[in-house]
Amino acid sequence: MEAIHELPASVRVEQAGNSYEGRTIQLLTLGNGPVKVFLWSQMHGDEPTATMALFDLLNFLTASDGNNTLREAILNNCTLFIAPMINPDGAARFTRRNAQLLDINRDFHAQQSPEGRILRQLRDKINPDFGFNLHDQTIQWSAGMTGKPASLSYLAPAYDEELSINAVRESAMNVIAAINADLQQLVPDHIGRFDDTYEPRAFGDNFQAAGTSTILIESGGYPGDFEKQAVRKFVFFSILSGLKAIATKSYTQNNVLDYFAIPENRKKHCSILLKNCRIKNYTVDLALLASIKTNEQSTAKELIYTIDDLGDLSTLYGYETLDCNAYTLILTQEPELDKPADLILLEGTDTILSVENGHLTVKNF
Repeated sequence: MEAIHELPASVRVEQAGNSYEGRTIQLLTLGNGPVKVFLWSQMHGDEPTATMALFDLLNFLTASDGNNTLREAILNNCTLFIAPMINPDGAARFTRRNAQLLDINRDFHAQQSPEGRILRQLRDKINPDFGFNLHDQTIQWSAGMTGKPASLSYLAPAYDEELSINAVRESAMNVIAAINADLQQLVPDHIGRFDDTYEPRAFGDNFQAAGTSTILIESGGYPGDFEKQAVRKFVFFSILSGLKAIATKSYTQNNVLDYFAIPENRKKHCSILLKNCRIKNYTVDLALLASIKTNEQSTAKELIYTIDDLGDLSTLYGYETLDCNAYTLILTQEPELDKPADLILLEGTDTILSVENGHLTVKNF
């Protein structure tokens, strides 16, 4: 993560509270406009992409160059409240949940986590007009049926079971429509609309109900971007686009139909799709899914390939796809769903692909 530039005196950093294990949760405030915008990230400790993007945003807003007109529009019309990391204990372990094993984003009402209490108190104290709820999603999500992964997913969370649309939620939808119009120029057809099933325990749904127009941004996958540095850039531009729309009120020119035109997310992607694999006396497709795991012994992060699915996977897409009809597949361990893959793919005596206990050791395609 890049360090931010030295902040001007008008920017205030304060301690919002402490995590379960005593780590500091900070709040950064900048801008002096009447529209209050609250941005928070990393409620889940293994979702760091938007945290990096927020620091990119801070670098941008505290710099001075040819973009000063945009900066001034945002900072003169909005006051930004940024909590870059809500779950520092989970971040230290690279786990979704906090040190109590609680999912903070299911703790809005129970309030058993100090992190959840802090986040709820911040919203009540700030009473923001707009909120940016920033997360990472699995790389499996697809942008509808485009065949492309959803590198970004947006949502104006529901505030009731009926998925009603009031003025608060409509404003969030219209901001998202503005963001989508901008980002389609940068990453066309890689944007999905997240499932809006009402979750009564979640913060985004309850913030929407409380009167904060809430915009969910999920950082997804992008081809060749295991470290999510390209997606980090997309998230930065998404936030900046949203802030521009809020600061200039240009979002009011949009219509909710523009929001619903964004294709709904579908879980249709895997990392490597091996088509027509011969296993014993039958032929199947085999889907491998790469995800970052923490090695319990060393705490180092590793990219591990697991067996995501096998069978007729004709409706699935791969970030990479290989027809194995002419190759020989050797399973060094019997495949188990959601377990590390162990396999070798041969063309004659040449190794095309080798995965050992989930670790990719050879890839020649």
